[in-house]
Amino acid sequence: MGLKERIFPRERNFYAMLSAQASKSLEGIEALVRFVETPNPENAKGVKDKEREADELRRVLIEDLDTSFVTPLDREDIFALSRVVDDIVDYANTTVDEMEIYEVGPDKHLREMVDILRKGAREIADAVKILKSYPHIAMEHAIHAKSYENAMEKAYHAALADLFKRTDTVYMLKMRELYRHLSNAADRSDAAANIICSIVMKST
Repeated sequence: MGLKERIFPRERNFYAMLSAQASKSLEGIEALVRFVETPNPENAKGVKDKEREADELRRVLIEDLDTSFVTPLDREDIFALSRVVDDIVDYANTTVDEMEIYEVGPDKHLREMVDILRKGAREIADAVKILKSYPHIAMEHAIHAKSYENAMEKAYHAALADLFKRTDTVYMLKMRELYRHLSNAADRSDAAANIICSIVMKST
């Protein structure tokens, strides 16, 4: 950072940067929805492209955070929210990668879990978008996102219950990994919701 930048630091809009990242994460999950509806190389690429774009948004945010002396939110909250939002789309990408590696297609449980994940990601994106202007409404969206984590847990257990009725052990192991990635993504969505609620409580 140059002397001018140190004396007159450029203002970074971290609210907008977090919103862009949350929106990109939602786009990644929507791409995953398309992939599990129609598993083909084009739709797989769509998920991977969104994951790369999300990583770039996070890279820029972290670089700006590292060079900012004053931030509108706690630095730890900005960093943590950025991280868990990025994790959501990372798990989407991992799901696609492993479906291709394992050569397995989506089943009804996986599609249901992806749909739940999409709903939660939408609530997070909506929350972050209005976090600065309408913090209490943002917290309502965050609370709704947490309800989808509960729905995911039920769907995950139902998927495992059906899976363990099968006799093909290799298939069972493959699908369990995929289910777990989606469950982990929902956990990250829940973590994002918790951070949003914490930010609101600190600022109001």
